[in-house]
Amino acid sequence: MKKLTIFSLLIALPSILLARVEILDRVAVIVDDGLIMESQIIQSISEIKLNMQAQNMPIPPADEMREQVIERLIIEELQLQLGDLYGIRISDGELNQTFNTIASNNQLSLEDFILTIKEAGQSYESLREKIRNDMIIQRVQRGKVGNEINITEQEFESFMMTDPSVAQIRPELSVRQILVKTEKNAQAVLRRLEADESFEAIAKEISLASNASSGGLMPWRKIADMPKLFGTALEEEVVGTISDPISTGSGFHILKIEEKRGPFVKYENQWNVRHILLMPTAIRDLNATLNEIEDIRNRVLAGEDFGELAKEFSEDEGSALNGGDLDWFPKGMMVSEFEEMMLNSENNVVSDVFQTDYGYHFLEVLGTRNFDQTSELIEDRAYSALYSRKFDEELENTLRSMRAEAFVEIKTLD
Repeated sequence: MKKLTIFSLLIALPSILLARVEILDRVAVIVDDGLIMESQIIQSISEIKLNMQAQNMPIPPADEMREQVIERLIIEELQLQLGDLYGIRISDGELNQTFNTIASNNQLSLEDFILTIKEAGQSYESLREKIRNDMIIQRVQRGKVGNEINITEQEFESFMMTDPSVAQIRPELSVRQILVKTEKNAQAVLRRLEADESFEAIAKEISLASNASSGGLMPWRKIADMPKLFGTALEEEVVGTISDPISTGSGFHILKIEEKRGPFVKYENQWNVRHILLMPTAIRDLNATLNEIEDIRNRVLAGEDFGELAKEFSEDEGSALNGGDLDWFPKGMMVSEFEEMMLNSENNVVSDVFQTDYGYHFLEVLGTRNFDQTSELIEDRAYSALYSRKFDEELENTLRSMRAEAFVEIKTLD
C-alpha cells in the first residue's frame, strides 16, 4: 500500500490506517456540557500505539497512556465547546477542499485516497468528522489566542539580533577589504573609490592584508562569523556597501560587500511609474475622454509639470495626490495593457495614450531597479518564528487555564 503523508494541519498517516475497535460504549468523562465516551479513549490509545510502533518507539505503561489520552481529549472537548459557542462551522465545501488537498499532497486522486482509507478498515465518515473537529479547534485557537499576541518593535529587534534561528537564515557575504596603516591613507582610498576606481585594483595596489593579491577577497561568511567590528559595519548586508574606515590593531580596514548568497537572497525587478487616468462617464463618452487626455498629454509635452497636471486632472484617486506616482512595483501588479506600455517605454519619456478597462491613460517611467528583497524576507520569516513561539506559549497558558476552570468528572472503571 502506498504510504501517505497527511499535512501537518491535520493528522499523520498512522492515525488514518487503523483497525476498527469494537467495544461496548459508556460515558468515561463529563466535561462541562459535553461527554467523552470510552470508545474515544480506546480509539485514541490504539492510534497512539500504532504510531509509536511504526516509529519503533517504546510504548508507555497502559495507565500512563490512558491518563495522557484523557487529558488530551478533555482539552479538545473544551475547545470544541468553545467553537460551538463562537458559532464556528466548517462547511462541507471547505472540508471537501481539505480532503482534495490531502489527496493531492500524496499524489492521489480523491477517489483513490478514499479507497485507501476504506481498504485500511477506517471509516471515511469518521475521518471527515475528525478533520472537521481539528479545523474547528484551529480556528478557536487562532481567535482566542492570536488576538492576545502583541510583538513590540523593541522585542522584534532584540529577537533579530540575538536569536540563533535568525542567524542561521542570514545570507553569506563575499567581502573585499583594503588594509592601510593610517586613517589618512584610508581617507585617500575612499576618495579614489568615490572617483569610481576599482576596489579590487586598489586592494591589489596598496592593501597590506595577506589577501591583497586576490583584490582583498575574503572567504564567504555570515555576519555572525565575522569580527564584531566588521559585522557592525556591514550589518545592512546590501551588495555594494563600502564601509567607513574601521580601526583595529592592524591598521584601518575598508570593506565592500561584493555578493551574497543563501536561500532567502532574492532580487526583484521593479518600476517606478507615474500616470494620468481619465475615465468615461455618462456625460463624457469615450471620444470626449480620449480628446481630453490627449490635450493633457500635449500640455506635458509642451513643458507643463506632469505631477501638477496629474493632481489637477487624474481620476486615479490612489495616485493623483502624489502627482500620479504609483511608487515602486514589480511585474504582474498592473493590468496587461498598462504593463505592456510600461515595459515598452524608455525612462523619462511620456508614453502614447492607451486604453484599459479603467479608461484612458498615459504614463512615464521614472526609473527601474533590481530591488534586494533579502532583508524583508528574513524579517518576515523571523517575525513568523517569533509569532509562532509566542503563540505556542500563549496557547499553552490558555489551555491550562481552560482546563483549570472547567468542570471535569472522570468516571472510574468498573
